[in-house]
Amino acid sequence: MTDDRPIPVIIDCDTGIDDALALLLAVRHPRLDLRAVTCVAGNTDVDGVVRNTLTVLEHAGAPGVPVARGAERPLIEAVRTARHVHGQDGMGDLGLPAPTRAPVDLDAVSLLRREILASPRPVTLIPTAPATNIALLLRTHPEVTRNIERIVFMGGAVATGNATPVAEFNVWHDPEAAAILLTAGVPITMYGLDVFQRVVVPGADVRRLRAGADPGTRLAGELLAHRGPATDEADPGGGLGDAGAVCAVVDPAGLTTRRLPVEVSLAPGPARGQTLVDRRTRPGESELHTGPREQPLVDVGLDVDVERYVAVFLGAVEGR
Repeated sequence: MTDDRPIPVIIDCDTGIDDALALLLAVRHPRLDLRAVTCVAGNTDVDGVVRNTLTVLEHAGAPGVPVARGAERPLIEAVRTARHVHGQDGMGDLGLPAPTRAPVDLDAVSLLRREILASPRPVTLIPTAPATNIALLLRTHPEVTRNIERIVFMGGAVATGNATPVAEFNVWHDPEAAAILLTAGVPITMYGLDVFQRVVVPGADVRRLRAGADPGTRLAGELLAHRGPATDEADPGGGLGDAGAVCAVVDPAGLTTRRLPVEVSLAPGPARGQTLVDRRTRPGESELHTGPREQPLVDVGLDVDVERYVAVFLGAVEGR
């Protein structure tokens, strides 16, 4: 029997252009019940993330979703923003108005705990940012895992990184937090760069969104236009980025995954922050000589139905 009730979700984000796209999708898709949003430093500083998140929710028509300020720096590292990608304000320097409301009077970890434990159904967490808030939650309130259905996180890479040759930004920004997330003891899906970079909304659709009458639809178009891939094509379209992780919750069949051991490289040096995904079919010499290591098993995204996820996003954002 199919359960048609909306899926309760919480997004932990560092809004960011593509985090904003993820928020727009989560608010507007009828299969999702966005219960809260928590903010963490990453793409920009945490106060900028809070401002951007509140602004996006107002544009999306969801001013009542509670928003909380979270960690302003990683567990160990210094803050290393991505303003060169997302603009000085983290939102493409689009000149959006300041939000008309403030975040709730709770820190992110407290809001996460409250909303997870209060949910009548197990919650799906969608971290689209460095995992600092999630790590603090799991270490401070491990009891929350009893009411977490799954964690679908945007982070990591099987093949090539972006922050370094091997490390993806969210994991690289706070490797220790990512390592804690992977050992949460609940089902985990990794929506990494291998699929993240493939889902691109065609240019014609981006132009239609930008010309829309609805503020949220227009904002989606402006954000996608800013996220056009670096290409010489005349009509490049715009990447969905983090919103693809939300698509993976709405429509998991569009993501091809394989359950594999994953660990995070924590040692100093050029491999720090790499997600080591073990795709071998049999043990190697290391395991034969020293014994197997315990590694969490993660559903790793390896392929994605691009047209299907573009349709999921456009259908929700345009209300069709």
